[in-house]
Amino acid sequence: MSEQNAKPLSEFIPDVPETTGFNKVVLELGVANHPGVMSHICNLFARRAFNVEGILCMPVGSGETSRIWLLVFEDQRLEKMIRQVEKLEDVRYVERHAGDHPVFGRLDEFFQ
Repeated sequence: MSEQNAKPLSEFIPDVPETTGFNKVVLELGVANHPGVMSHICNLFARRAFNVEGILCMPVGSGETSRIWLLVFEDQRLEKMIRQVEKLEDVRYVERHAGDHPVFGRLDEFFQ
C-alpha cells in the first residue's frame, strides 16, 4: 500500500458515538503460552456475541507465558465477561485499562 493511501488504524477501529454511552476498554490478560489459549478466549467472547475490536498477543520472558491485549467496548456485560475470562484455566490475571491505553495507539505507525 502506498503512503498516500495509508489510513491510520483508528479508521479501522472507530470511536463509538458518545450518544450510545459505550467507551473503549483495553483488557490485559496474562496467560499460559501454549496452543489453543487464544482460541479459548476468543470463543468465550464469540459465544456471547461480544465483539473484540482489536487483539495483540506476544510471549513474555522465557515464553512460558504470554500477554494478550483486547480492545473492547464497555457495556453492561463487560464485568461478567471479565469474571468468565478469569475462570479460564490458562488465564493468570486480567487487568482493565482505559480505552486510550497506548498499546493500541502506537500501532498506527506500523500500519502505514
